[in-house]
Amino acid sequence: MTAERPGDWASVLEAASRTAACLAANLDGATLRCIRVQTGDTCVELTWSAPAGGPDATVSGTALGDAVAEDVVADPAHYVCAPMVGAFFHAPTPGAPPFVAVGDVVEAGQQVGIIEAMKFLNRVEATESGRVLEVLVPDGAPVEYGTPLLALAPL
Repeated sequence: MTAERPGDWASVLEAASRTAACLAANLDGATLRCIRVQTGDTCVELTWSAPAGGPDATVSGTALGDAVAEDVVADPAHYVCAPMVGAFFHAPTPGAPPFVAVGDVVEAGQQVGIIEAMKFLNRVEATESGRVLEVLVPDGAPVEYGTPLLALAPL
């Protein structure tokens, strides 16, 4: 569905936000890492971790121009996201050790993976320094632009 008039975009975004809020409200205590809802060219993406033993995180989306997310539990993690579409690889070659592992400390600009796109190998670099909390994408998995690849704890 694509919207032709400017007012249609607000309703599309609001519908996508309601869908994301409904999904987030029904997690039954699970830790939310990412929800991506796309309607036509409009996308709402949520990423956070609920604190252990804390209240459930809720999301309320509103129309374009208003606050899109209210009452969202703040996530202290920083995410290294895919800079392009392709296949994400953890290591420089099959069988080689990965660029980073959980617990490693990375510096801004350090290579943390490779995305293969159109037979070209493209470096994926950390945009901030931090400790690797989790590798979010399996080795060789296809990714889209903006897909969270690694979760980093700030130093």
